[in-house]
Amino acid sequence: MPLLHIFVLALVQGITEFLPISSSGHLILVPELTGWDDQGLVIDVATHVGTLAAVISTIGLFSLFQLEFNLGTLAAVLLYFRRDVAAMAAGFLSLLARRPDGGARLAMLLVIATIPTVIAGAALHQIGPEILRSAAIIAWTTLGFGLLLGIVDRICPTAGRVEDITIGGAVAFGLAQVLALVPGTSRSGITMTAGRMLGLGREAAARFSLLMSIPTILAAGTLASWDLYRAGDVTLGLDALLAALLSCGAALAAIALMMRWLRRASFLPFVIYRIVLGLGLLIWLYA
Repeated sequence: MPLLHIFVLALVQGITEFLPISSSGHLILVPELTGWDDQGLVIDVATHVGTLAAVISTIGLFSLFQLEFNLGTLAAVLLYFRRDVAAMAAGFLSLLARRPDGGARLAMLLVIATIPTVIAGAALHQIGPEILRSAAIIAWTTLGFGLLLGIVDRICPTAGRVEDITIGGAVAFGLAQVLALVPGTSRSGITMTAGRMLGLGREAAARFSLLMSIPTILAAGTLASWDLYRAGDVTLGLDALLAALLSCGAALAAIALMMRWLRRASFLPFVIYRIVLGLGLLIWLYA
């Protein structure tokens, strides 16, 4: 794949992954709008793995992420959510000592929230996720779920904290995340919408959504690694690694800016962007 294509895809993925505007939808639209060859799911997931490195580092974990076989090792260090990951690591140890604490509870909630997506994602992988890689689907989901985010963000209370999430709430987060298997829905967008519906504040909803991305992207990255291994294409592996590294840097900036914005303002700019993009795509497709 040409270096320019990889650079554009990595920037698109890194910027859009954690904003509530759908990274997968934007990745699919790149070849639709530019006329380039479709980069395929492996490169898509590789760029997701790069943004996973950004999340892990933003959370303050010094991590070496081994993408099995051809993708190699990714590592990133950041500080943003270091307290959450440190608390979950300590919570795991407290579980072994049979003295569960708040960190153990947060880790348990993330596991519960991830289970529906793992099951649904495995089923979709067997059917063939390419059936959903359509500009028309992206147009409608971008518009529809963008409007839903705007309505929910406007009418729901904003006082809830991550610590207030119940087991039922974690299940609701997980079921919402299943919808993100449809391109254009936005994993971040739909889980933040679920969080706002549960009464979480904007920053709290975004925080739990970002934490949810870690096990979700790990699962997707593992699955893509297996596909890459079976393909036996070394060039594809190098492309995927480069895409992951480039997307990591773009994601770091996007996370920091979004979290800073949500501390003092609403999701309105993202909603407006989704409405404009969705309507523009519908006009482009049908007019």
